Order: sequence, then structure tokens, then C-alpha cells
Amino acid sequence: MTIYDISQEVFNCQVYTGDPAPEKKVLSSIEKGDLYNLTAFSMCAHNGTHIDAPSHFIRDGKTVDEICLDAFVGPAYVKAHQGIVSGDDAAEILKKAKEQNPEAAKRILIKGAAEVSAEAARAFATSEILLIGNESQTFGPEDAPMEVHTILLGAGVILLEGVRLGDVPEGVYLLNAAPLNLAGADGSPCRALLISAER
Repeated sequence: MTIYDISQEVFNCQVYTGDPAPEKKVLSSIEKGDLYNLTAFSMCAHNGTHIDAPSHFIRDGKTVDEICLDAFVGPAYVKAHQGIVSGDDAAEILKKAKEQNPEAAKRILIKGAAEVSAEAARAFATSEILLIGNESQTFGPEDAPMEVHTILLGAGVILLEGVRLGDVPEGVYLLNAAPLNLAGADGSPCRALLISAER
């Protein structure tokens, strides 16, 4: 079994333009004579590797705690792509995923510097997909993410953003990207893992 950690380290992670960066505060330190080490931290729910719940862009959409964990845990398909993901590209990715494993086709992770277009978002949104992930800190154009987010989140597709897939070969894996149980939140950081049965 091989486990791939596809998460960013939190305190050095990428931060979407305009979002607050994670901050760490040491509350007590053994080195300074305290009885124990104790750390506090603060961060935006969308820093680093994180999920977007529908409520991020959809009025009355589901919040993090309302999403079934099946979306975050289960077989997933990793496919490399560079540049714009067109509608035809999305259809081909879904086709290949279903050929590999129909369950994995419900959780798609796009490896590389890829940007999901609105046409691709519609193709994914009309499939039986539960979750889609990418290496960018957002879906769609970085300066105009609303349309792609609205299409996908409006269809109940969960977004997993800011994953790191550089060392992961294309193929089928077991994904665990469960978010923190943040009641009422529109997103959450997660420790995303891919598990391969092959050595």
C-alpha cells in the first residue's frame, strides 16, 4: 500500500488573493520554562488544501457539516491535464474514469496547471460526480471564478482545491479528504490523502 499526502502544509500554504493567511501563535513553550507546548492558530476556511461547500457561492446551499462524507471518502480517478479543460476534455476524462472504475468516476482529481472552463463544469455537473479536485486555489479563471463555482456547487458537486498531485501517477486511488466538522461553514481545510493498493 502506498499513501500519497496531497495536502499543502498549512503555515506555508498558498492563499487565494485577498484571503487572510494562516497565523500561528505559541501560547506556552517548554523551552521557555513552561510545563508544556501549546499552540493556537487562525486561518481562512479556504487556505491551502480545502473543500468548498455549496454555500460558498449558493444561497441556502449546504454547509460543510451538512454534506454526506461519501463525497470526500471513496474511489477517485487522477487525470493529468495542462491548460484549459474544455467540455470535450471533461467528457473524455469522465469516459476514461468510468472505464477504469465507475465508482472512481464520482471523484475526479485533475493533476497539473489546469483551469476548468464553464463548458467543462457543465459536463461534470451533469454527470454523477460527487467531488472534483484540482491543484489551483480556485476553480475556473482565478480572476473570475463565480460562473464555474456556481455551475458545480449549484449541482451539489463538492470542490477540493489546492491539492498537490505532482508525485501521483494517473489512475484509481482511495481518496480521503474529509473536512473539519465546521457547523455552518462554507468551506474547510482538510488533510487530503490518496491510497494505492499497489506497492
